[in-house]
Amino acid sequence: MRTAVIAGVADHPLRDGKLEPGGSVLAAQARVAAAALADAGASWSDVDGLLSTGMWGIPGVGQLPTVTLSEYLGLQPRFTDSSNIGGSSFESHLASAVRAIERGACDVALITYSSTQRSDRSRTLGGRAPVLTMQYETPYGMPTPVGGYALAAMRHMHEYGTTSEQLAEIAVATRAWAALNPAATRREPLTVDDVLASPMISDPLHQLDSCLVTDGAGAVVVTTEEHARACGATPVHVRGYGEAQSHWTIAAMPDLTVPPSAASGRRALEMAGIGVDDIDVVELYDSFTITVLLTLEALGFCRPGEGGEFVSGQRTAPGREFPMNTNGGGLSYAHPGMYGIFLLVEAVRQLRGECGPRQVAGARTALVNGTGGTLSSASTCVLSVA
Repeated sequence: MRTAVIAGVADHPLRDGKLEPGGSVLAAQARVAAAALADAGASWSDVDGLLSTGMWGIPGVGQLPTVTLSEYLGLQPRFTDSSNIGGSSFESHLASAVRAIERGACDVALITYSSTQRSDRSRTLGGRAPVLTMQYETPYGMPTPVGGYALAAMRHMHEYGTTSEQLAEIAVATRAWAALNPAATRREPLTVDDVLASPMISDPLHQLDSCLVTDGAGAVVVTTEEHARACGATPVHVRGYGEAQSHWTIAAMPDLTVPPSAASGRRALEMAGIGVDDIDVVELYDSFTITVLLTLEALGFCRPGEGGEFVSGQRTAPGREFPMNTNGGGLSYAHPGMYGIFLLVEAVRQLRGECGPRQVAGARTALVNGTGGTLSSASTCVLSVA
């Protein structure tokens, strides 16, 4: 069986959280895809697999992302995947690309994403039709998605005594990583008091407990190990992956304190044949601070209810014992609607030793976990360098 690896990555540089003036989601994906292919030592003519999805806000385009994108890029892929399970889609796409390459369905797979939600001044989330269980939330004013995450945070506080100060520790540590990243949107110093003093968005989550709203674009190139080495790329191996989904809206979540990453993480680690103690760097979806805390517990880095204590004392900050969200995360680096692809980009760069002052020394194995919807879906990947 062929061995599939990540050979190239790229993300689009931002200016004040926005893409270049006049840039479209298609143009941004073309630029970032070209950069990722160059990083992999590959060319457009090599690409025969295309995976993409998003909230593009363009009538017709968002419904047929790979069809529209392949035409725009001049590609005729023999393998495509436009599955959309929210922000965790790209970890799922990576698993899909790995399977396709291992089985010979394609040789070079390109995974892309872009959003101009900041420039458009819209996340395209408002006014959702009350479909299925959303009929019990949307008509009554549940803010999407922050309201659902706030309910989960309040439940965790009720069950385990978690505090707002502990959640704020996550935002502060993540900002410290962003300060080391010239491409991060927010780099100024941040304290726990600053987080607690920021406006309350949905009790108990403050503005600085919440992700940024930015533009952005990212791309990942997956190919065979043989092809990657022939092109001069440093291959990053996908050792394990897992997916899980449990509900659409927060009203149907089986347990507000246990996200589906509990199942996806278990599957990924079992496939990789390692435990959480073997992970050198962790990249977790941080749509909100509570997302991180719940995911840490679900993945087994700490026991249920111990997440608040686990992140206290700036444990996840630069130079400390648990390096996490090392580019500044969705809280401080960028968050263009669906953040999962940027987790993969940063993990690959860490494993290749390309992160300069924020580089985690000796990083050989990384865990990436994407979250989609309102804690609805999760995709976990374990990556390593040989």
